[in-house]
Amino acid sequence: MTLLKGDTHLEHVLPLKQKALRINLNKHIYGTFAEIGAGQETVRHFFRAGGASGTIAKAMSAYDKDFSDAIYGMENDKRYVTEDRLKRMLSHEIDLMEDRLSRDKHPNKIFFTYANTVTTIDFAKNFKGHGWVGIKFQLDALEDYNEIVLHVRFKQSDSRLQQETLGMLGVNLIYGAFYLNDKPKDLLKSFYDNIDKDTIEIDMVNFSGSRFMYVDNRLMSLHLVKNGMTDAVMFNPEGMNLLPAHELYKKNILTLRGSFRPVTKVNMEIYEESKKMFLAEKRVKEENTRIIFEITLANLRAEGEINERDFLDRAELLCSLGQTVMITNFQEYYKLVDYFSEFTKARMGLAMGVFNLIQIFDEKYYRNVSGGILEAFGKLFYKDLKVYLYPLKDLETGEVITSENLKVHPRMKELYKYFKFNGRINDISNYDPKILDIFSRKIFKMIAQGEKGWEEMLPDGVPKIIKDQRLFGYSKRKHENRR
Repeated sequence: MTLLKGDTHLEHVLPLKQKALRINLNKHIYGTFAEIGAGQETVRHFFRAGGASGTIAKAMSAYDKDFSDAIYGMENDKRYVTEDRLKRMLSHEIDLMEDRLSRDKHPNKIFFTYANTVTTIDFAKNFKGHGWVGIKFQLDALEDYNEIVLHVRFKQSDSRLQQETLGMLGVNLIYGAFYLNDKPKDLLKSFYDNIDKDTIEIDMVNFSGSRFMYVDNRLMSLHLVKNGMTDAVMFNPEGMNLLPAHELYKKNILTLRGSFRPVTKVNMEIYEESKKMFLAEKRVKEENTRIIFEITLANLRAEGEINERDFLDRAELLCSLGQTVMITNFQEYYKLVDYFSEFTKARMGLAMGVFNLIQIFDEKYYRNVSGGILEAFGKLFYKDLKVYLYPLKDLETGEVITSENLKVHPRMKELYKYFKFNGRINDISNYDPKILDIFSRKIFKMIAQGEKGWEEMLPDGVPKIIKDQRLFGYSKRKHENRR
C-alpha cells in the first residue's frame, strides 16, 4: 500500500500550524522525536497543532551526556554534535519503533524518526552554534526507509530565537519529507518556508533511500548555493556531499579555480606542479592537506541560466579523476580566502593562471568594497597565503607571460611589486610549452560539434570518460559523420 507520492509545493507557503496539523491528521504517519541541544522546539509545533496523539509515539531530549551515551552509545571522539551522532539517533529510534510496535496490529502505519543534535550560541556570544538535523521515514509500510540529513549554521545572536528557527526548520523538513518527496528541488526550497534566510544557513544536505535513488546529491549541493542557502558546498569523488567546516578544519588548503569544461592537460599540469610546490613548503604537511577543484556560481552562469546537465558533466569528470569539488558564490578570490579562514589558520595556496592574477589586481572588481582594493588585499594576503602562477602565452606575439614580465595597471604596480618580492606570488616554472595554447572552451566546442583532434588536448583517460558517459554533448554518431 503506497501512502504518499508527494504533493506539488503550493504557490503560497502553508503556515507551520497547518503543516503540523496535516501531518497529525494523517492516520498513517507515526513516529518519534529526539531533540538534543535546543529544547523540544520541533515537536512543540505538533503538540500545539492538535491531534498529536495519533502521530507522536514519543518525544525525548537526552541532554545529559551519560544518559545520551547509555541510549545511543559512546562517541569515540567525545563529540555529540556530529553527523555520526545524528545517524546513530535516527537508527536507534527507528529500531525501537520496529521492535515495540507490531506490524500485524499496525499494517498501514508508516514510521518516521525526526532527530536533531545542536549547540546554540555560547554565553560569550563568540560562537553562534551549529547542528545536524535529519529524518528517517517510510512512504509505504512495505518499503525500506529513506533519509534526509542536513547541517545548519545559526546566524542569530539570541539562543531563544535560534531555538524557534530550529523548530520551524524541523516542521518544514518533516512536512517536505512526506508531501514533497517526489520534487526534491521544491523540498529543498521548502526548508525556508516561514523562515528568513538571514537567520540560518544550510551548508550540507544528503538524500538517501529508494525514493531518492535518482536524486544526485551534487545537484542538491548546487541548489543550496543557487538558492542562497549557503555560499559554498563540497562533494567527494563518490558524489556525496561533505561539510566544509569538518573537511577544512585546521587544514592546509590548496585550491584550483576553473571551468573544467572539460579538464585539460593544462588544468592537470597546474594541479600536479602547484601540488608539488605547496607540499614542499615548510608549513605544509601532506597528511593535513586538502586539495580542492573550485567552480564558481558565476562560471556556471557564464552563458546565462545554469545548465544542470552541464554542471553534472563537469562534476562527473572531476569525481572520476578522484577530485574533491567545491561550488562557491565567491567570484572574488579574497572572499574565498576569507571563507577558508573561518576554519583554518594554516597555510593556504591558490593555483591560477596569469589572467586570473591580472583580474585580482584590477580595481573595478572592488568597487563595492568599502575599503576598495586595499581592504580586499588585506583579507587576501594578510592570511598565510601563497599564489602559484601558471604562465600565459600571448597568442599574437608568442611571448610567455609570467610574474616577472606581467603588466598590471600603473596604479597597482607598487602593490604588485610588494607582494611579488615578499614571496607571495610564485611562478610554476616546470611547464610544458607545447600545451600553453590549450583552452577548455575550444575543446568543448570541438566535442559538441563532432570535430576531430580534441582527445590529444586532454589528460590520459579523460577522453574515454567523456565518450563512455557522453559528457559535454559528445555523440558517437556526430563524430563518425565528421570522418
